Amino acid sequence: MELNKYSKTLTQDPTQPATQAQLYALGLTEEDLKKAQVGIASMGYDGNPCNMHLNDLAQVVKKGVWANNLVGLTFHTIGVSDGMTNGTPGMRYSLVSRDLIADSIETVVGAQYYDGLITVPGCDKNMPGSLIAMGRLNRPSIMVYGGSTAPGKYKGKDLNIISAFEALGQKIAGQLSEEDFKGIVQHSCPGAGACGGMYTANTMSSAIEALGMSLPYSSSNPALSKEKRDECLDAGKYIHILLEKDIKPSDIMTYEAFENAATVVMALGGSTNAVLHFIAIAKAIGVKFRLEDFQRISDKTPLIADLKPSGKYLMEDLHNIGGVPLVMKYLLKKGYLHGHCLTVTGKTLAENLESVPDLEFEGQDIIVPVEKPIKATGHIQMLYGNIAELGSVAKITGKEGLSFRGPARVFEGEYELIAGIQNGRVKAGDVVVIRQVGPKGAPGMPEMLKPTSAIMGAGLGKNVALITDGRFSGGTHGFVVGHITPEAVDGGAIGLVKDNDIIEIDAEKNTINVELSAEELAARRAQWVKPALKVTNGVLYKYAKLVSNATEGCVTDEA
Repeated sequence: MELNKYSKTLTQDPTQPATQAQLYALGLTEEDLKKAQVGIASMGYDGNPCNMHLNDLAQVVKKGVWANNLVGLTFHTIGVSDGMTNGTPGMRYSLVSRDLIADSIETVVGAQYYDGLITVPGCDKNMPGSLIAMGRLNRPSIMVYGGSTAPGKYKGKDLNIISAFEALGQKIAGQLSEEDFKGIVQHSCPGAGACGGMYTANTMSSAIEALGMSLPYSSSNPALSKEKRDECLDAGKYIHILLEKDIKPSDIMTYEAFENAATVVMALGGSTNAVLHFIAIAKAIGVKFRLEDFQRISDKTPLIADLKPSGKYLMEDLHNIGGVPLVMKYLLKKGYLHGHCLTVTGKTLAENLESVPDLEFEGQDIIVPVEKPIKATGHIQMLYGNIAELGSVAKITGKEGLSFRGPARVFEGEYELIAGIQNGRVKAGDVVVIRQVGPKGAPGMPEMLKPTSAIMGAGLGKNVALITDGRFSGGTHGFVVGHITPEAVDGGAIGLVKDNDIIEIDAEKNTINVELSAEELAARRAQWVKPALKVTNGVLYKYAKLVSNATEGCVTDEA
């Protein structure tokens, strides 16, 4: 098998002497120019703890690639810290970064003729950005997740990033002293690695491992562990196998592999963002995986993991009992996964799991039996109705109840809501509506983590529902419905709702409706004036002009 089928365009063509001169300038030898080249895309940068260690990991990956008689060449792409930008206008750039990451990886690998690709992502959008690029390029590829951080500690309690977000609501409610507020903030994140709960980063890494695009244990190996460094070295061995066997992402990312990914999202209690991202990843590889597919998987998959945000435990706790493969082996035995799906090891999912120990329920309560689940069906539900004609995505574990009906309390964006909590405008029983924050309306579809955390921290989490045309962090919990489509700026009914309109949400019937007649909605729509875009230039303007709706995955490269 010819391993250098792309790079030979530059390295072996006698009419490309200037190209080869530049490769020699890198320190490559004539023998090196005969080898396959692997691009190693690091998303490392100093400004985010999720990413601060990734350049070091990328160097370990590079060492492993060279050790397997391949040329490993690192390059870099951007990242945005969701944790830092949440609650600010900077959060509008977060989802946008997913497509910029995909575009930049595709650009480098395509232009430089790399034969294979290994990406080293950390924070939320790094991972789907990596997978979208892999789908477009369709060359042998592996994702090496940067791993999650250890829990923080303050006054004997374990902390994580959501502790800091919810501390604001507790402070507003007068339940937290200034000293303890500061103590929580200063101790929530102890160092390198992604946020430790089953938030978006760990949701995506776990589901991508189930998809087959990362090595076993990648999602649960902690950021600074020996296991993570060993995994980075091993990536070189496995990319060589993929090149040798010409196993491409299209061989791995099949429809049934996406079903495996969605199943793991539901079983672990993962983030609603997975819906948005996997629809986009599937489109990049040419697989039709839609809202209705997620709903079908949700209907038959029990929630069995007691992980934060709605549960007690962090990813490190799951790692300590055997990690994500332990859960996957259990799900496979129970008939929830397709074991024949190919993975980046060159083996099937079932073959990868053969040597994994069986899940034991004695001595641990992180994972419960499917016969005694936390929720009998998935916590992520797709809701439709006159307020979401093209769909919406709800995250309801059942702990909040399965239905909610109440008067609308309307806010044009999230910043109004914080003031609404402080001045008592938001009351128990309300359905909080945050609009004009969709992919075009914001633009960029920011996460509503600051509002949901403030609601939880203020003690209203069990008494208030929140709906939005924006999206939610994986750290969000409570009775929440996001991704409402059409969004307000496109004339969706969420933009027509007024204070005190009654909204009913039913997560058993999968409906979300405002109790207005079709005639009243039509009359309001006739008076509606489409708002101007909030931006007039730059990347957010380009995004608003190109982006598809949330039900279609917010992709920017559709004809």
